Amino acid sequence: MFFSLVLGLVATSSVQAQLVSDMDDESRLYAETKQVNQFFRRFNGEEDDKGDRYDAKDRQYQSVKLRKKYLGMLFDASNAGIKADLKAQFGKDVLEGTKPVILDFHGGNWFAEVHTTFLYNNKAQTIVLFLTLEKDHLGTKWVIDKVHADMFDPYFKRDTTKVGKFLHPLSHELDFMNLRKAFQNSDSVSQFAGKRFVADHLSVFLYEIKKGNLKFKTVDEVKFHFFQIPGWYFELAEFNRPGNNNGWLISNLVSLKSESERNILRKYLYYETK
Repeated sequence: MFFSLVLGLVATSSVQAQLVSDMDDESRLYAETKQVNQFFRRFNGEEDDKGDRYDAKDRQYQSVKLRKKYLGMLFDASNAGIKADLKAQFGKDVLEGTKPVILDFHGGNWFAEVHTTFLYNNKAQTIVLFLTLEKDHLGTKWVIDKVHADMFDPYFKRDTTKVGKFLHPLSHELDFMNLRKAFQNSDSVSQFAGKRFVADHLSVFLYEIKKGNLKFKTVDEVKFHFFQIPGWYFELAEFNRPGNNNGWLISNLVSLKSESERNILRKYLYYETK
């Protein structure tokens, strides 16, 4: 079956009759996708089932047969929300087009979501960092592209359902001296921003770090979001559990019908739809 799980280790005939525990452990090791870079190589069919890389001239390198084998084991098998027919269509689009789709580590359209804990005034706070790869001289580096923290939301909260405080349209005739009133109450100052204003949590985050108010404590969770496959989005997460369906696996899969759906999903992932 196309999406059945495939074990990475094929036992020789001399040990097939009696598998000892250490061989079970070795089989599990081969089956796991232990690193994100390894996920790329398996998705693209660039390594064997023991993790050894194929030479680009090897007939197995990026072969459709090998990639079909790996694709079946790169999904979180416990997630019933990823339907078999959705996986099948995804596999067909990736492998059976005029040109099979290859993931490109440096190709953009994928980013990391890192859930962290910081101390703010000695109180633990969750802050989500979104990191992307950026070119740097002859190489690349991970940079913080966006930040979201619930603790920052009150800084920008305002009631848009009714008329709030505003600067009179003739304020220019008073040399905008009425700005004094605008800045008297820090809780309402955000009402004087334009309708297109979007809260920039990254700027606030960097400011609080610079002031010494935020202290990094730990990383709690990491996952990755991919938009590289035309018409598709998938999430990559790490699973540490017994069994062979382990390591970095596709934990969510969405078919995107249009660029509009793609943009809406991106905003949702960035917490920009509140």
